[in-house]
Amino acid sequence: MPMDLEKKIGQLFLLGFHGEALSENHSIASDIRERNLGGVILFDRFLAENLSSNNILTASQVRRLTTDLQRLAGGRLLIGVDQEGGKVCRFAQKRGFPASISAAQLGEKDDAVLTEIHALATADMLQCLGVNFNLAPVVDLNVHQDNPIIGRVERSFSFNADTVIRHAKAWITAHRQRRILTCLKHFPGHGSSRHDSHQGFVDISETWSQEELLPFAELIRRGLADAIMTGHLFNRHLDPDYPATLSPRTITDILRKKLGFAGIILTDDLQMKAITDRYGLEEAVCMALAAGADMVVIGNNLAHDPDILDKAIRAVARGIRTGTLPEEMVAAACRRVQTLKTAMH
Repeated sequence: MPMDLEKKIGQLFLLGFHGEALSENHSIASDIRERNLGGVILFDRFLAENLSSNNILTASQVRRLTTDLQRLAGGRLLIGVDQEGGKVCRFAQKRGFPASISAAQLGEKDDAVLTEIHALATADMLQCLGVNFNLAPVVDLNVHQDNPIIGRVERSFSFNADTVIRHAKAWITAHRQRRILTCLKHFPGHGSSRHDSHQGFVDISETWSQEELLPFAELIRRGLADAIMTGHLFNRHLDPDYPATLSPRTITDILRKKLGFAGIILTDDLQMKAITDRYGLEEAVCMALAAGADMVVIGNNLAHDPDILDKAIRAVARGIRTGTLPEEMVAAACRRVQTLKTAMH
């Protein structure tokens, strides 16, 4: 396999890792140096071993970690985090980071300027810490308020699409002022689900409506979508066979062609049980890329394997060799990743 192809494949992963500091022989250092890893994602806890800390201890420690990561990558690494505010905060107040409020609280106040103020505070913090990619805002509509992964934990601005669009715009605009990339999630809409895709299969066929596409469509139209994350959501009306993350009908036909999105499409973490209960990780990686995703998120946190990137790259290379994954799709995804990275400088 040509080395340039392997390096292209490495760019298509956003990978988690264990530890608060880098050593020369750390697996993530090898992944950056030898496999041209596209990006990392930081976590405050290490769920694989039920530990209460992982990559995030203190502000100065995080800044050292991100500086070391970028040094290895020549300044071209995406460093992502879920810093939505409220209950989904990797940089939590208990560790000394500034307090934040949830999307639901901001939506309830319904003052876009206030949302921009809070988002600027978040973006300022991320910039100081060396994080350049916030996996937020959530633009799911709060359709089912007892939704265990959206409504119940206050991750949605509102059940009303216009309200969600208004506050997401304020959030994104503030981050752009600090050159922090953002990501809309979870396509095609997680707000009506009754179950948590971390825990298993989620079928939204009977609860989802076309209205849930509106925030994605409008923010794409306004040029405000740096990246979009798919949800592991099965909807037989959109695709009778596959959840959104693995669905060409959902990713390529709806998001790319119908909504006209030309930017980066990320998967949600492929180690979530909605995927792992039904597919092998290596199989799912190839399926997601063949469906039209550009970057695969492997949190390496729900389960941990220091060699996971090497295995995933080999799986993608096999997919190309056997014809199940067109090489031109990998090349196009790599170009989109490079375009996104250019936007952060």
